[in-house]
Amino acid sequence: MCSRPRRRPHRISGAAFFFFHRFAHLPLARDTAEGPLKMTVLPITIWGEPVLHRRASEVEVFDDELRTLIADMFETNDAANGVGLAAPQIGVGKRIFVYKYANDDGAPPTGVLVNPVLTLSKVSGAVPDPDEEEEGCLSFPGGQYPLKRAEWARVEGFDGFGQPVRFEATGWFARVIQHEYDHLDGKLYVNRLIDRYARKAMRQAKKSGWGVPGLTWMPGVDPDPFGH
Repeated sequence: MCSRPRRRPHRISGAAFFFFHRFAHLPLARDTAEGPLKMTVLPITIWGEPVLHRRASEVEVFDDELRTLIADMFETNDAANGVGLAAPQIGVGKRIFVYKYANDDGAPPTGVLVNPVLTLSKVSGAVPDPDEEEEGCLSFPGGQYPLKRAEWARVEGFDGFGQPVRFEATGWFARVIQHEYDHLDGKLYVNRLIDRYARKAMRQAKKSGWGVPGLTWMPGVDPDPFGH
């Protein structure tokens, strides 16, 4: 997902929640053989960039290059006020996403999933609630549309060192995990919207001139598309 909620604390539109100890204290991708990582904020790709619309490939090597990429993802996620960021959103077609979300499920509030596998509960067929189920995406900047998601998810994968990671998520945390996982399969949340909201989203994309390669925005430099 993509940005801190502007209204209700439980509503999310993107990719990071406040946490005092940032990436430096986490055993996720902290150091390389040459010392501490230097983290970089990277531009975020926008709807229409090909890497966003194709399935990402598996990570095969867990090395310093991978851990540097993960560190950059955390830094970019923070700069963008997000709750999650997937590698395709910074132009890298690999099956990696990071999240930063305080939860009640016993999972680490900050983490990375490499080559994740997702198991979900059934998604309700009801119409999504525009007041309680609105999402947003840093790669579809500024738009927020309601979407039904599974209320429970189990994710299994690896951290930046190739160590197994497994946890369950419920409610909005499950939504964050599903949103980021979709990016790894070449889907944005707007691809899942019911017709009335899908039409609105596509009008936004057309009006904004999206849908073509080469468009990005830079967290911390360009205006925050979600108004944080």
